[in-house]
Amino acid sequence: MTQLKTISTTNCRIGTKRLKAILAVPENAAGLIVFAHGSDSSYTSPRNTHIAERLHRDGFATLLFDFLTETEACERDNSFKPPLLADRLNEVIDWTDQLDTIKSLPLGLFGSGTGMTAVMIAAANPRKPLHAIVSRGGRVDLVSPWLGQVNAPTLFIVGERDKSLVSPNQNATQTVKGVSKLVTINGASHLFSETGKLDEVAELAAAWFTTHLQSLAAGSVPR
Repeated sequence: MTQLKTISTTNCRIGTKRLKAILAVPENAAGLIVFAHGSDSSYTSPRNTHIAERLHRDGFATLLFDFLTETEACERDNSFKPPLLADRLNEVIDWTDQLDTIKSLPLGLFGSGTGMTAVMIAAANPRKPLHAIVSRGGRVDLVSPWLGQVNAPTLFIVGERDKSLVSPNQNATQTVKGVSKLVTINGASHLFSETGKLDEVAELAAAWFTTHLQSLAAGSVPR
């Protein structure tokens, strides 16, 4: 049985836009996972929070943040501007380098929906070493020009019933340069709201990050 770790949780305001965020750091953290939420969601996303809580059990620190200010969020088109979202994600990653508790942890990214567009653009030209990516129903169809530049090991998870995204995620799996894998979850829709389906996503994500990040935590991480 996995032993629960002591977790320090902090509400944060990041960067010049004062983006809302919550940082959770277990004792002896094995890595840092930054979450990039989809449109019509926020840093309080219950789906991403559920997955973050599963990652805590394996010793991963997590950072969930808002891409947009309240004013910016009133313009829904902002959630579909990949370069804007990528700039914000990079600003958040830069911010993590200012905190002694997490700056040396191996970095992973978890993207969902339109948040995955930011992940792919950031991963195409990473500001610091990026060791693993997980996508949950990612809108990779919006960032096809960047996919061939992504070298980090990437797990694409898509619901079987999310018909419009199955093919784009299949193509993305074949296009990225790094190690990649596609998992299609039977009976799941875009939000994985069916009983037990989000738990499947959480287990897959935990296994992927454990494989690609946990071994790095014991040694030095390239800077």
